[in-house]
Amino acid sequence: MKKTMIAFVASLAVAGFAAAASAQERGYDNGPVWQISSVETKPGHFDDYMKFVTSTWRAEQEALKAAGYVVGYKVFTTVDARDNEPNIVLAVEWKNMAALDRPLDQRDDMTKKFFGSMEGASKASVDRETIRTTHGTTLFRELVLK
Repeated sequence: MKKTMIAFVASLAVAGFAAAASAQERGYDNGPVWQISSVETKPGHFDDYMKFVTSTWRAEQEALKAAGYVVGYKVFTTVDARDNEPNIVLAVEWKNMAALDRPLDQRDDMTKKFFGSMEGASKASVDRETIRTTHGTTLFRELVLK
């Protein structure tokens, strides 16, 4: 009986060490989610688009940040962009993947706050097409190194 108990305790200890070792083998963990949007402004409209970025877009990010969904955001410009390449990159750091999945009513309320109505938001988006072309948005999961 004593030998069985010692063998059982020893097997638990080995299993515990193995689990701890495998957890330590992974030198990273899931981090925040980055939403990266690439934008190419049309000739002569860089400053026009940046007016939108520094006003409405920034205010939206600040509201999301105050609500705890967004950790931070950045705006990058491409040095010497080639033809048909983005010259502005908008980067938003979301707390996690769940932060992107806000209720639609909540999203609509925020849209109405910044654009007056859903129709106003649609019109503003169409109007921005006259000064820029979007090259898509990509989500990246940051891996935090331990």
